Order: sequence, then C-alpha cells, then structure tokens
Amino acid sequence: MENAGRGVVDVLEKLGIEGQVTVCCGKGNNAGDGLVMARHLALRGYQTIVLLFSNPFDLSPDAKTNYEILKKTSVSIHKMSGTESDEQILKFLNRSDWLVDALLGTGATGPLKPPFDQAVRNLNQATGKRLAVDMPSGLDCDTGKPSTVTFCAHHTCTFVALKPGLVTEGADQFTGKVHVLDIGVPLELIAEVCHERSIFGR
Repeated sequence: MENAGRGVVDVLEKLGIEGQVTVCCGKGNNAGDGLVMARHLALRGYQTIVLLFSNPFDLSPDAKTNYEILKKTSVSIHKMSGTESDEQILKFLNRSDWLVDALLGTGATGPLKPPFDQAVRNLNQATGKRLAVDMPSGLDCDTGKPSTVTFCAHHTCTFVALKPGLVTEGADQFTGKVHVLDIGVPLELIAEVCHERSIFGR
C-alpha cells in the first residue's frame, strides 16, 4: 500500500501538479492507497484534501492504519455523510487541478451503489484532470464492462500488471492512459499466478 500510494504520486508529479489535489476514498484497500497518496502529496508540498465516502470505523484494517497516520498531518479530511447535494460536492471538486478516484478499485462488481454513484457522477462533471487508482470505479476488473455510472479517467495507475478489464475493447474511454506501477511484488509470485491462470483457463 505504501509503495502503491507513493508510486501514484510519482506519476502525478511527472504529469504536472498545478494546484489542489482532491483524493476521493471509499473504505477498502483502494482507499488506503488514496490515503497514502494524500500523505505523500502533502510531504512534497502540494495542497491536498481527502473526501472520505465512508465511516472511518468501516475502513479496512490497512486503510484505517493510514487514516490514523493522515489525521496527524495537515491534510484536511472531509467525511462525506451521503446527504450532501451535488452542488456541495462539486464545490470541493471544482477547486482541484487533479481529482483522484480511490473509491473502489478492483474488488467492485455490478452497479455502483450510494454514495459512490453520486460521487462518480460529480467527479465526471468536475473541471479538474481525473486519475483512477488501480481501476476506474464502475469498470469491471475482469470483463472491462462499465457500470451505468463509471469514472472516466484521463490516467489510470494500476499495480503489478495490467488487469484484463483495462485492455478490453472500449475500456480506454474510461481508463485514459494506463500506467503500470511496480510495487515490489516478487517476479516469482507473478509468474506463479500467471501459470495458474493459464492452467485453469482464466
């Protein structure tokens, strides 16, 4: 998670950061990547805010650890209750140079549920550049099938290797340019997983 979050910030810096970065987080490990990102952005001197679309008590264990660390920094964390209007959310989003989708990641399937559907609609309407962490929210990791509401990224930073859904025909309208980041997974483990998938036809 630390390597993932830091790696995405490295990519953002290469792309150019000219203003505020708003990191939108859900509750799973994808949110943890976003919380690590926010910390590293702040450490490098960038104005950063986090919009947390979950109860902190519902965060995954690793995400919760990074949430507790981030609370000790200068980064503003706004806990979204789910009752905010589109206008209230867009007020935050439209201040940003970059909008980061760290809502759901690879584990989500099927239509987006509240509050993530509203969050993604607002992110797509906002004026900033958009980056997805691992997978755009709403895009199926395995099939590349989009949900009714799917995050439309200009850039996607995925980890270890390309997921099938990222290279499916038509997925590029949601992924934008895809960057594959090394996060320190041993090559032997990657080879083993690929071998198992080929055996079972996955």
